[in-house]
Amino acid sequence: MGIIWPVADPNRIPHQPQSAGSDGSAPLTLRAIEIVEDRTSGSLADEGYLRIERLQVRNLYSDGSHSDSYPCDVLRRPGSDAVAAVLFERTQDNSIRVLLREAIRVPIYLRRTRNLVHTDDRNHDGIIELVAGMVEASDPSGQEGLALRAQAETLEEAGLDAPLDVFQSLGQGSFASPGTGDEKVLFQAAEVDLDQASPDAASGDGSVMEEWSRLIFMELSEAIRACRDGRIPDLKTEVGLLRLADHLGYIPQLGLYASDLPEDLRARYQSLGEARD
Repeated sequence: MGIIWPVADPNRIPHQPQSAGSDGSAPLTLRAIEIVEDRTSGSLADEGYLRIERLQVRNLYSDGSHSDSYPCDVLRRPGSDAVAAVLFERTQDNSIRVLLREAIRVPIYLRRTRNLVHTDDRNHDGIIELVAGMVEASDPSGQEGLALRAQAETLEEAGLDAPLDVFQSLGQGSFASPGTGDEKVLFQAAEVDLDQASPDAASGDGSVMEEWSRLIFMELSEAIRACRDGRIPDLKTEVGLLRLADHLGYIPQLGLYASDLPEDLRARYQSLGEARD
């Protein structure tokens, strides 16, 4: 038997589908993650899904001089870039509801096994995040490809078949961890009917790691608050939610749209995503 690390709350993450079984039994829940085999010592840096380029580099300067050489490890994976889909709907009470997804992220789960300087205030059995997925080599370039990828991930992870034309860019991409890798996350927003989302219809990507998940619906202001207080410790999700609020002209602290502001404030308001003169 390998090393087994139990979950902090065994009832927190239900298995898909989230309904009871055909025999009336309760849905399965995650009990623990077991390390069946540690292949680290027998693997090369250029093997596997994630690859490490171990480089020796130096900086070249404009006056012809250069720095001493220094080691630099670069983490790469196929495709490098990812698309995050910010799925939302406007509610009758003038607020915004967003769809998020909780799933296992093994590297974060295993933080409980490490001796950290700044310990976590909670063990993360799963991570709540935006629907997201890796760009594939067959995707078209530009907005068309990003929208197609966001559409595919929305169906795979949320079971929601959204029309292609509802996806809109939320600006330029952001590097996820520029000190170690070149992955860039690009954000696509889509206004959809969230009641059409279904974990039973979510096909997934075939990965066993992705089979444990659940859909979560939150009011936008509460989701942003959860990013700040540690319930949603995912950077791309916080960025995507804040960009969505700006894109819609929604001020989450007030629960108002910019169009609802008094005339003098409305005249001064400008989306941060708009080009300034």
